[in-house]
Amino acid sequence: MKKILFSLVAIALTMVGAMAQVKPGVEVLRDGGFEQLKGKRVGLITNPSGVDNSLVSTIDILAQAPGVKLVALYSPEHGVRGDVHAGDHVATYVDEKTGVKVYSLYGKNKKPSAEMLADVDVLVYDIQDNGCRSFTYISTMGLCMEACAENGKEFMVLDRPNPLSGLKVEGNLVEDGFYSLVSQFPIPYLYGLTPGELALMLNDGMLKGGVKTKLTVVPMEGWHRYMTFDQTGMPWILPSPHQPYPQSAIYYPTTGIIGELYNISIGVGYTMPFQLICASWIDADEFCKRLNALNLKGITFRPIHIKPFYSFGKGEHIQGVQLYVTDVLDCELTMVQFHAMEILAEMYPDHRLLDENGDGTLGNRWNMFDKVCGSDQIRLLFSKNYKVADILDYWNKDVEAFKAKSAKYYLYN
Repeated sequence: MKKILFSLVAIALTMVGAMAQVKPGVEVLRDGGFEQLKGKRVGLITNPSGVDNSLVSTIDILAQAPGVKLVALYSPEHGVRGDVHAGDHVATYVDEKTGVKVYSLYGKNKKPSAEMLADVDVLVYDIQDNGCRSFTYISTMGLCMEACAENGKEFMVLDRPNPLSGLKVEGNLVEDGFYSLVSQFPIPYLYGLTPGELALMLNDGMLKGGVKTKLTVVPMEGWHRYMTFDQTGMPWILPSPHQPYPQSAIYYPTTGIIGELYNISIGVGYTMPFQLICASWIDADEFCKRLNALNLKGITFRPIHIKPFYSFGKGEHIQGVQLYVTDVLDCELTMVQFHAMEILAEMYPDHRLLDENGDGTLGNRWNMFDKVCGSDQIRLLFSKNYKVADILDYWNKDVEAFKAKSAKYYLYN
């Protein structure tokens, strides 16, 4: 019976792979006989999202690849096998399945040291991104590229889709004083590039000191810029615990910025992370009515009542709205949370989310809010009157120039 069950599972996974319209870089590499890695000692930066379309881990693919020697693994936030909670430091350890040493890139070292790269010829990156600057994996990628440049090592990206498409660009560039792991490079909040395309751009003068590494990008097959993740046919493996479904990447930029304030629920701690805006003091029906009256493009709202299991509002009955993005390309995703804050400020002036003493809980959360915005200007401009109109020009000031600059690095039409 067990053999039959395992056979059915194998058949199902094969069917998933066969239905995919897009072939990720790891499959293209494998189909080419791993030619670019033959005879080299390989280090791999990955997490559970690094899989082929049949859900086989890139770790295991490279460990078994003929002529390839996998000598080290490098763990970003959450760990290479996804067994570390968000924000927890990752320790150096040995991967039980392969026996390969795993170096932490989310603890004392955010960037590999010379010692960590000593036995490696090429460092390979394979992680599914979510298209948002504040998701830390692209920062890890760039820092690893810097380390490779400084230590004479090669760098390879096994490319994957931008789940928001290659057309979605929103937000100002990061400014001096606000660089961090959630805003590591001068790119918009939504940057409209795949990891491979971004790596090409970073390698062209955007790394610290203008250093360059010997970079190879293994492109996908079948991906086009208009594609959101659900159009690829690929299986979604959560790249972090609060990104369980493909649509999670769509909702992340709609509420992730105000989520840094920790004085309102965005659904983290409930079953719909990043898809809610709730608090105990909100009237769900009136809030929903006012949001829908804005007739925002590509999104609609419904009232919702929840009781979070953890995080903000744990154990409380709170209420607000659930977000429904109906058209990713038409919706100004990052502005949704600011429209919500404007309406909440009108409804509840004693609970204005950016006010220092608005509800007595803000504390130093301005720090992270500004870091994910890449500037303090969004907070300062918005908090004067709580009007979206006051930040639109600043938020969008770099978009067109970035689109023109980044087009040079496009690998896909």
